[in-house]
Amino acid sequence: MSILFSAEFQRATSLWKDSVFSDFVHYLLSVFMMSNPSLSSPDSGGPTEAAQVRRYFIIGERRFSNYWWACVILLGAFGFLMTGFASYLGHSVFVFNANNDINFFPQGLLMSFYGSLGLLLSLYWWLLIFWNVGGGFNEFNKREGFIRLFRWGYPGKNRKIDLYYSLKDVEAIRVEFKEGLDAQRTIYLKLKGKREIPLTGIGQPMTIREIEKQASELANFLQVSLEGF
Repeated sequence: MSILFSAEFQRATSLWKDSVFSDFVHYLLSVFMMSNPSLSSPDSGGPTEAAQVRRYFIIGERRFSNYWWACVILLGAFGFLMTGFASYLGHSVFVFNANNDINFFPQGLLMSFYGSLGLLLSLYWWLLIFWNVGGGFNEFNKREGFIRLFRWGYPGKNRKIDLYYSLKDVEAIRVEFKEGLDAQRTIYLKLKGKREIPLTGIGQPMTIREIEKQASELANFLQVSLEGF
């Protein structure tokens, strides 16, 4: 009986991990981990494990700003489409806008065109959020001697991007600041052979204080030099 219950429990757990609700829980966990970057992997076994393994989560496309703009564009596109459709019918489809003085050509046709473009853009944005493109984590494992960079990509051959590097190849942690309208603050992992790998997510701005804190923690954890300050 206990073996059967254990098997059913494992099967139910596996199904739950594949559900959309699991993605939402992972998003909340990612937000929490980003606000506490010094925390290690959630599966750490204790203080000794935390001192050997450190994991930083990357939110990716499931940022609050993306949810906000996807909703705004969807509502705006729906309004444009309904207005264009109402101009084609010759009467309003909204109760609160009984007077429809818009002609289908050219105003109504143009609004229908813009509404269709907005609908496609919103659909694409929601797909990016669902796929969580760019999301993942950076794992630094001193116990096993490797660095793991995991990212979600677009559906297809490169859906999962899982890269491993040896800790022995790490030369330094470099920080790059680009101020201006398109300000960028990026942490790079410098490897042998003059290779540099960005560790921060694209479109995921961090404050200078957060960048400095995370970079100094990584440099101390990996026992390498810190460049860029």
